[in-house]
Parts: sequence; structure tokens; C-alpha cells
Amino acid sequence: MILEKYSMGIGDRFAREAEAQLKALKIAEDEGVEIAPVWNKSYREHTTIGSKPESVRFAADSAVAKLGWKKNYYVDADHIRLDTVDGFLSSCNFYTIDVAEAIGSSEQPGDVSAFLAKHSELIGSHEIPGIDHPVAIEKSAVQRIARQYVPAAKEARRIYRHIADKIGADNFVTEVSMDETDKPQTPDELLVILAALSDERIPLQTIAPKFTGRFNKGVDYVGDVARFEREFNDDLAVTSYAIAGYGLPNNLKLSVHSGSDKFSIYGPIHRALKRFDAGLHLKTAGTTWLEEIIGIAEAGGEGLELAKEIYSKALEKSDALCAPYAAVIDIHADQLAPASEVEGWSAERFVSAVRHDQTNPLYNPSMRQLLHVGYKIAAQLDERYYSALGEYRESVARNVTHNIYARHLSPVFFGK
Repeated sequence: MILEKYSMGIGDRFAREAEAQLKALKIAEDEGVEIAPVWNKSYREHTTIGSKPESVRFAADSAVAKLGWKKNYYVDADHIRLDTVDGFLSSCNFYTIDVAEAIGSSEQPGDVSAFLAKHSELIGSHEIPGIDHPVAIEKSAVQRIARQYVPAAKEARRIYRHIADKIGADNFVTEVSMDETDKPQTPDELLVILAALSDERIPLQTIAPKFTGRFNKGVDYVGDVARFEREFNDDLAVTSYAIAGYGLPNNLKLSVHSGSDKFSIYGPIHRALKRFDAGLHLKTAGTTWLEEIIGIAEAGGEGLELAKEIYSKALEKSDALCAPYAAVIDIHADQLAPASEVEGWSAERFVSAVRHDQTNPLYNPSMRQLLHVGYKIAAQLDERYYSALGEYRESVARNVTHNIYARHLSPVFFGK
């Protein structure tokens, strides 16, 4: 199964927006760029909501049939590990293998020395097309990197082989994720990582490293944009170099996780893709759930009251909601409007606070991040929430489609 050059992970917390999401990709297709849809949802999200992976498959299949989508599409078992993968095997054809917990774990005796013996070519200076200076890696650096990432590569193989043995190696796309860790991987580390993954005979088609800067949920990139652009360019160059050097799949591409709303780096990403004629997997998640809240609130009336109720309960339970996401959110409690104040807001005022429009002086990134992790509150409302999604379908769908196309696809893939 060969993943297309461009693909987009379109997370959908409640599996109700597949059609609205796919419409955005159809607009892009009509304008000349084909982007494969990948509906992604993690074990954690299923557990929080009480859903099953089959619900994502059903939503994707239904949207594809209704809109007459004739190209390939995928359902992603997002951030799975060996202990969580089995529940996804019957419904998924894309697996994001998360090995972050294995980074730096104790390697088996001889693993690192065997890697060094096999890959003496990594030691020294590398002239990598696309990087304007030699990439020099000392032996001590290769040893250090190998100790960190060889165990992760071996864990990736264990998970990959488990999936392949169950559903067949030709029936899914493999992504390896190393982004949910504290330290970003440098381009020279990425080269060693790709060599290690090649040794494990993993036919990975996308690799998700951790980049410099903060990729907080649902808000813009925080960091040095110029530094990110240099790093992203160098990572693309290293990936191309490793494909040629280690026999990795020709369509191997970078994956940007937590890609939701990283507006300030979309221009640099677009320029880099053009420069290298490279592919990309851009993964979004909770941004669609936030557009549901915006669409419900924008409709006014009972919809607005429901949105306010969800915010009020999220504020009340903020510590518990934020704990699982502590590494990827920066919420300032003093910037969260009191529930009593929000109760008096108009639909326009509520939407202005939550919609990611940095030109709007009423935009509140702390409030947006709290609602981003507050989808559990909506799940607990059960049919009340699902009924609202149905009742305010036009408003919700319009916001979901516009968000994906205008704020994500257009700047990344069209450069506008």
C-alpha cells in the first residue's frame, strides 16, 4: 500500500465531520493538488470518548461514498503501541507506531556495538545535497545517538511485525513517530535513526520526528521560525539522502504532528516542499472538534448555551483535563474568563475568543487550549452533544470545511 505524495491526517474526535473534512480536500483537488485523507484517532481519544476504532472507519467509508471520492483514503491507528494496537487491526490501514517511550531505554547487549560495526560510514563528514555545509558526526556522537534510538527502532519493528503478521504487510501504511518526547531530534540524529529503522526492515513511508519549538495543541507554533525553517529543510535533505543510502521507500516523507494551526511555519513548510519537490504528511487532531464548538456557538440560542456549558464544566475540571496533555499545552489560568462572565457573552463574543484568528483582539489562546482538551466534557453529554451536532449541522460543517481548506491546506500546499 503506497501512500500518496501529500496526505493529511484529519482527526475527528466524535467521528461526525468526515464529510465536511473531505469536502475541503475535494476543493484542493479541484484546484489541482491531490491530498490523501487520513482519518486519525488515538487509543487515548477512543478511551476518553468511549468509542471504538470501527466508528472512524464507518464515518470515513460513509463520507467517501456520499461525496464520490474515487482516490485512496486511510484510517489511522494513531500513536499505537504493542499493548494498544489489536483493537485497531480490523478497521485501520495506516498505523502510527509510537516509540517515544522506547527512546533511551536499555538496549540489549551488543545492539549498539553491532550497529556501529555495520554503520562505520556514519562516522565522519557527509556532503548532503540541499544542506550548504558538511554534516560531521563523530564516533562518540554516533554511539550516543545509537544508544538513544536503536532500542526505539527495535520496538518499532516488534510493533510493525505484529501488525504485518495479523493483517498482511501489503495492507497498510507504516509511520514511525518519535515526536512525543522532550528533546527534538537534530538532522544528524535523524540520519542515524533512519539507518537504524532500515536495519529493522521497516518499510516506513512517513517519519514523525520532534522538531525544535513548541507544538501546543490547537494554537500557533511557539519558537524561532527561522530556526525551524533551517531544521525542516535539513531534515528533508537528510531524508532524501537516507532513502538513497539505506534503501528506504522512495516515497518516505516527513510527518508534522500536532500540525493543527501552526500558521507561522506553514509558509516555511511550503517553501521547503517546493525546494525539494518533497512530500508531506500534515497531521491535525482537535482543530475539528474546536470548529464543532464554534459552529454550535455561532448558531446562537440553545447551541450557544451548550457551548457555554461545556466551557464552564471544562473550567471546573481543568486540572484533570489538562494533566494528560501537560507537555503540549500552555494555559495561563489568569487569562481564562470566569464562567459567570462567559454566561453573558453573545455568540459573536464567544466565537471571537475561541476561533484561531490572531488579528482579533478578543482571541483567547488559553481558552482555546482548554476547550481543545475539554472534548471529554462533550463526550459526557452524550446525546445532548450529538443532537446539537445534527441540529446545527450547516453551521458546524461550514466551519470545519473552511478551517481545513483555508487555514491549513491553502497555506501549506498552495502557498496562499
